[in-house]
Amino acid sequence: MTVRGNDQQKTLVIIRHAQAEHGLGVVDHERTLSATGAQDAPEAGKWLLTRGLIPDQIITSDAVRTRQTTTWVLSELGEQAVTPALDPRLYEATAAQALSVINETEESVRTLCVVGHMPWVQDLGMRLASVASDEQSVIRMAEHYPTLGIQVFEISARWAELDGRDARMVDFIAPRG
Repeated sequence: MTVRGNDQQKTLVIIRHAQAEHGLGVVDHERTLSATGAQDAPEAGKWLLTRGLIPDQIITSDAVRTRQTTTWVLSELGEQAVTPALDPRLYEATAAQALSVINETEESVRTLCVVGHMPWVQDLGMRLASVASDEQSVIRMAEHYPTLGIQVFEISARWAELDGRDARMVDFIAPRG
């Protein structure tokens, strides 16, 4: 699925980080990916690549586990990968706070990828999903949002105007190795 309709069409990809260690005795922000998470994380990049969803911009939480997930995704995108922007506002954000980060995106960006955490990744998906969304994708995302879950939205509004019920969810998947 290459989501490239008209010139106004944009794509938003929201990824929850891969499985992290429980982090006993470690500050939450510093938790690393588990062995399973490190094994699974490249699958997100492979999935994006096979669907032609190559981000023009990637914004990731500055937590260790989201940075590691992003690194694995980028490794699969190879030469098509862009340098990600770390945004500390995405760590412990609410859906509204994460959306405000997305709203700052330049209009020249056609495909934006945001890597973050529960609960805001799921809450934001519920907020953005329009009535034209793929119903089964929305239901899967609402019922269970596993680590490495990926939401894909088609957007025809300006990034700055994105607010709620104005993005069409076209897919939700959690690729595994």
